Amino acid sequence: MAAPGTAERIREVNKRYHDVAAADYDAKWGIDFGETGRQQVLMKFSKALGRRPDTAFSHALEIGCGTGYFSLNLLRAGIIEHATCTDVSPGMLAALRSNARRLGLDVETRTVEATELPFADASFDLVLGHAVLHHLPDLDASFEEFARVLAPGGTLAFAGEPSRYGDRIAAVPKRVASELAPLWRRLVGAGALRNGAGASSQHAHDHVAHAFEREVDVHAFTPGQLARVARAAGLDSVRVSGEELVANWFGWANRTLEASAKPGEIPMLWRQYAYHGYLLLQQLDQRLLEPRLPAGAFYNLILSARKPAEGRLR
Repeated sequence: MAAPGTAERIREVNKRYHDVAAADYDAKWGIDFGETGRQQVLMKFSKALGRRPDTAFSHALEIGCGTGYFSLNLLRAGIIEHATCTDVSPGMLAALRSNARRLGLDVETRTVEATELPFADASFDLVLGHAVLHHLPDLDASFEEFARVLAPGGTLAFAGEPSRYGDRIAAVPKRVASELAPLWRRLVGAGALRNGAGASSQHAHDHVAHAFEREVDVHAFTPGQLARVARAAGLDSVRVSGEELVANWFGWANRTLEASAKPGEIPMLWRQYAYHGYLLLQQLDQRLLEPRLPAGAFYNLILSARKPAEGRLR
């Protein structure tokens, strides 16, 4: 998945895309800051590290934080003590601050580029992100910055990155669901979402998403590519694993169906089926498939690494 255009164009489109997306982002993607959300984030973070953390990280830097899904849930879980959250999108950062206020959390937010982090060397013991690396036009320069701001012995962890093979096979349930959408809408009693007057802000976001999709999503990775860029930045203990296969097929099919309908007319019973079905299939992936299949077979890749210790921070 390669985006045309310059790095500057890619950054600008990402900013516009995510500014438009911010208001409805949590609702569209089912982002949760309750117990379910905490457990989901803890599961992904533990997979990245290869273990559940037994001590807290004192100061974490999140790259491409969005509305706060990872940092706010990790703060609430006591896994990190202080979070600095960064994004290219002021709209996303505004949504994060609103979420943080509602949850009673104190976070620092900065609008920054991943290749130009305005922080001193060795400022953080954790650099993390979720579904962000595939948006960055210059991975090598970004990882050099991640390594620079990490303290010796510090940890890097990124989850939710599309694998090249998984991204291709995810197109199948999307295509099938798109063809079945008219029949599905009749069965559940939902009207088709149309352009024009009365279209929701969610529909406006979907229109922008369609227009900018090729430019926003810059990469789909092989496990080896992610490992090489981390090692080239001077990081070691590099670990790449895969996550979600059948849960992803199920989720993308349902999202495609739902995106074709007026949101207020989708029955709650369907939404509950889609949500709980995804969680059940996620458990199937985790217990049966993830321990047995190669990382590249899954839709999501998870990366972790460490900065060589010159004197351990933690």
